[in-house]
Amino acid sequence: MHKHHDALKDAELKPLWHDPAIMPEPLPPIVKDESCELLIVGGGFTGLWAAMQAKERKPDADIILIEKTFVGDGASGRNGGFLSTSVAHGETNTEAQFPGEADKLDELGTQSMKEFLETLERYNIDAQYEHVGETDVALDPESAQRLYAEYLECKEAGEDVVWFDKDAIRAQANSPTFFAGLWHRDGQDGVIHPGRLCWGLKDVLVNQLGVRIFEGTEMLDVEPIGSDGMKVTCAGGAVISSKKVLLATNAYTSKISRIRNSVVPVWDYQIATQPLTDKQLDKINWGKPESRHALADYNNMFHYFRLTKDNRITWGGGGAVRYYFNRGIDAQLMDAPARHEQLAIEFFEMFPQLEGEIKFTHRWGGIIATSTRFCMVPGVMYDGRLAWAVGYTGHGVGASRFGARIGIELLGYEPSDVITMQFVTKRAIPWFPEPFRWLGVRFTQNALIKADQNGGKRGLWLKFLDMLGLGFTC
Repeated sequence: MHKHHDALKDAELKPLWHDPAIMPEPLPPIVKDESCELLIVGGGFTGLWAAMQAKERKPDADIILIEKTFVGDGASGRNGGFLSTSVAHGETNTEAQFPGEADKLDELGTQSMKEFLETLERYNIDAQYEHVGETDVALDPESAQRLYAEYLECKEAGEDVVWFDKDAIRAQANSPTFFAGLWHRDGQDGVIHPGRLCWGLKDVLVNQLGVRIFEGTEMLDVEPIGSDGMKVTCAGGAVISSKKVLLATNAYTSKISRIRNSVVPVWDYQIATQPLTDKQLDKINWGKPESRHALADYNNMFHYFRLTKDNRITWGGGGAVRYYFNRGIDAQLMDAPARHEQLAIEFFEMFPQLEGEIKFTHRWGGIIATSTRFCMVPGVMYDGRLAWAVGYTGHGVGASRFGARIGIELLGYEPSDVITMQFVTKRAIPWFPEPFRWLGVRFTQNALIKADQNGGKRGLWLKFLDMLGLGFTC
């Protein structure tokens, strides 16, 4: 039996973050007709942050939040917990999509992160935040050269960055595959426990701010009523009447065609190790107080990996990312043995020192809502009565708070000049219909993998996509 298979065979099919010891009991579903001022659909980061910010701006607002399953069950409870100030998926993508707004969006992302952390402190939410920055590692000499060029650009721009040559990066986190590293120390980027964040926000909303949350409550339909109201019909027949509705359903199929056409659901898979001993951590030089880096390899199809508070390694991404034909979102797709086995193989290729020594305790999958502009897509309809913020494309842990802000401002909660920016007003290019969508995504994924095998050199297909401004950058 292969060692990687043996390490994975007893892994529980469940997100690491969904620990029964810390998960709250789900709140009861809706059982009768209700009314409110603001209805939020979706109990992930966007919905929770929207309720929080709406209450901060209008404390007497009557708010209901409904969630189909339980708070934190979607992407918000299945990600790697990487917290970034970026709200538009990096400078290159920002300049391509929203010319002239990069500096403003950078400023807004920094402000949003500051307020994010202040909220955790104010309400004593223990999301196990660690301020470790972001560290990219190059896996070949060509990628190391490109990474060094990026380091010089960042240094020239006055950013707080640290360059690691091959010996230096292996002193920080020792893998025979590492050729160089770039540590971004500026800002408040780091890692969190995403489940604890969801449930901490939920607790504050319900027990301190008076938001009514109904879990196990599926929205079937949403429509305007009269000239100033909205009606949402839920499974079971209950109807919620409200003045405003925010849809925070991200990758899950939407009743609104503009939302449905702007994002596609892409499955990403992860595995997590048992807690590493000090001896095991010493073998990879990772985990010391000064080197608890949040890491990603410098590839198009990149792996991301970090340490948890109890010194597990979570490992995801790479070539295991999958789009399933016709927007596959069935929960059964989380059980993907071939994808998890691929991740285990790649893990031990990066850290062969741990092969035969550690086992994986958890394996899971989650859905990324990917937009053609590679960042959040907001929108509004019905004269400001219905809004949405979806499509974070893998950056939602931090950017969702900003997306929630835009959503409630589009609904009239202390709107600012932010909602006049291109970032908000520019519509995302819709995805192609099937089968062209499936072919395009798979063709692009294969081209990205081939580019990584060629040291990051981009072929004609990727150059064509870059020219279209679709954001397919490293």
